[in-house]
Amino acid sequence: MEDIKEIHIRDYIQVILKRKNSVITFFTITFIITVITALTSTSIPMFTATTDVMIEKSNNVSLTGYRYSGYGYDPFFTTTQSHIISSAKVAKKVVSSLGADRIYDSFFPKIKQKKSILKSFNAWRSDLFSSIKGILGIEKVTPSNQKKGMPGMAEYVPPSKAEQLGSAIRGGIQVMPVENTKIVQISFTSANPAIAMQVTNSVAQAYIDVLLDMHMQTSSYSIEWMKKKAESQREDLEKSEQALHDYKKKFNIVTIEDRLTILPERLSSLSSSLTKAEAFRKELSLMYNQTRTQDDDILETIPAVAENASVDAINREILLAEQSISDLSKKYGRKHPKMIAAYNKLKSLKTKKHKELSKAAKIIENKFLLAKANELKLKDMFDQAKFEAEQLSEKSIQLDILKRKVTTNKYLYDALIKSIKEKGLTEKNQNVNVWVLKKAELPFMPMNTQKKKRNLLLGIILGLFGGVGIAFFLEYLDTSIRTPEDIEEKFDIPVIGTIPLHKDKEEPIVEHFLKKPDSSIAENFKSLRTSILLSSVDSPPKTLIITSVAKQDGKSSTSLCLAITMAQADKRILLIDADMRRPTQHALSNLDNSSGLSSYLAGVTPKVSVKKDCLKNLDVVTSGPVPPNPSELLQSDKFTTMLNYFKTKYDMVIIDSPPITGVTDPIIISNKVDGVVLVASAGTTSYDMITKVLRQLVDVTAPITGIVLNRFNPKKSGHYYQHYGDYYYSSDE
Repeated sequence: MEDIKEIHIRDYIQVILKRKNSVITFFTITFIITVITALTSTSIPMFTATTDVMIEKSNNVSLTGYRYSGYGYDPFFTTTQSHIISSAKVAKKVVSSLGADRIYDSFFPKIKQKKSILKSFNAWRSDLFSSIKGILGIEKVTPSNQKKGMPGMAEYVPPSKAEQLGSAIRGGIQVMPVENTKIVQISFTSANPAIAMQVTNSVAQAYIDVLLDMHMQTSSYSIEWMKKKAESQREDLEKSEQALHDYKKKFNIVTIEDRLTILPERLSSLSSSLTKAEAFRKELSLMYNQTRTQDDDILETIPAVAENASVDAINREILLAEQSISDLSKKYGRKHPKMIAAYNKLKSLKTKKHKELSKAAKIIENKFLLAKANELKLKDMFDQAKFEAEQLSEKSIQLDILKRKVTTNKYLYDALIKSIKEKGLTEKNQNVNVWVLKKAELPFMPMNTQKKKRNLLLGIILGLFGGVGIAFFLEYLDTSIRTPEDIEEKFDIPVIGTIPLHKDKEEPIVEHFLKKPDSSIAENFKSLRTSILLSSVDSPPKTLIITSVAKQDGKSSTSLCLAITMAQADKRILLIDADMRRPTQHALSNLDNSSGLSSYLAGVTPKVSVKKDCLKNLDVVTSGPVPPNPSELLQSDKFTTMLNYFKTKYDMVIIDSPPITGVTDPIIISNKVDGVVLVASAGTTSYDMITKVLRQLVDVTAPITGIVLNRFNPKKSGHYYQHYGDYYYSSDE
């Protein structure tokens, strides 16, 4: 993630110093225009009167204790009141109170104009013609006369004095709320101080009167509306009361209400009895189903039958009879009269028992049938009571609806009558309270005495801040690089050298470099040489390509001067002009270019033509004739073999290649060398151009050594480089 640069105050100062010409120019023009305007303007002294008025929302309370409006926050309250103060109604009342005829001349003074001789003659001639036409009875039809008879055409009626004064006063009223208070300052400016005071005080009073008129008008409308609404509500109340009376009469509501109080208890009692009867019937139903059998033994197992007293008594007699038979059987035989009598008695008892069992079963059957009939009767009674309750409930609901309607209509009617009476009593209570805290006094000092000084001060401030703003705006629009820091902070690539701007167009930079070995340019090339020799940890690069971002950046002169500087350090240097599109090294060194690099790579010559000892320790290979396909020649194996050969013969091989923008020659060579030096021109090369070039080099993994900033002007780069520039330029001059 890219580090964010911390901005200091000195950075802003540097921008201002760099753009000081723009700042001074804008400031000077603005100040001169302000001075001329202030000196040439002639204004009439104007006086301003001010009154302080406190305005707040009313905290009215109705007669019943209801609060109509409170001190709730209203963001539009002050703005609304300010517009009312400066409204046409207030201005009209001010004119009415002051008198239009009395103050008209103060607002619209008469301008005395001298009539010229020509105008006097024209007026005399017009009057003469009118008199003659009147005597003869002739009246010329004029366009204005024609328009009078045209339907739909309204004649222009000039505004009256009151209307003119109203517009003038309305336009001059100034309303200024005092911050964090309920106070509003009302001001009016006039050439007459007395008029300014009178109008200001009249505006405050007219504002109060307008508020009262508005409230009275609103109250009258409200009362009239409420009266109509109350009459309509009274009719609704009477209709609802009549409907309730008719409903009660139709359904005998008095008895219904009594029955409604009894029905719930009756329904509850019937429901409880029905539940008990249903349970008792179910219990008897089970017993009844058991008694329907004809077997006495089974009947005898039924608890209700077995517990029957008659059955129980017979069972005891049968038991005694059986015991008697058992005793007699020990003495007598079966046909003995006593035994026969005993058996007959037992048989008679069993017959009797059967009858009693049947009788007990019949009793259970009768109880079951009675319980069933009782249950059905209770159910019919419950259903009837329930149906009656539902019918009464529907009537009760309708009754409640009618009662609620009567209650609602009565409440609304009473509320309207109460509001009408209350509105009549509180009609003059305003919703806005206004107090005049300080009346306007007669102003003695005109407000525009200090206007010229204020305008001059505003001109100075506007010129200063406007000039600084333009400086920063120009700096924002400027995308060109100007200092080494601009490159290093943006691209994180070292600037290995800066070449000062050479201003002498008559003397080429190479010639200046050779003639003045102690100049700032020579010193900077020596610094560049040191940076290149120290750029690699193990050893300096043996092959180095010098290219540029765009044409006219000075890469050819930089290549030659760097080669000369390297040769001056007792190193064997070979300079190859690989710019076979626009070669310049032969011109800079005054060498023959009939044969060179292109001749060898194209196979025209068997060997490379090396110009020996152009300077001490410096040999040069010129580009040769311009070939049709430079990129294919540089991409050939012969070029690679040639470089490898020269690496063994020289301490360093410096290659001057075309600019990267638009061609692929430097990209091809960059993969065959130990280092790539990129030349950029200060004030010309933009960030976008460098970004594009570096992306191309990074894509082919080129060994970028660094960037050389050419045509660097220390004096135009801010205070960081002021001492730098003073030192070198003083040594040259």
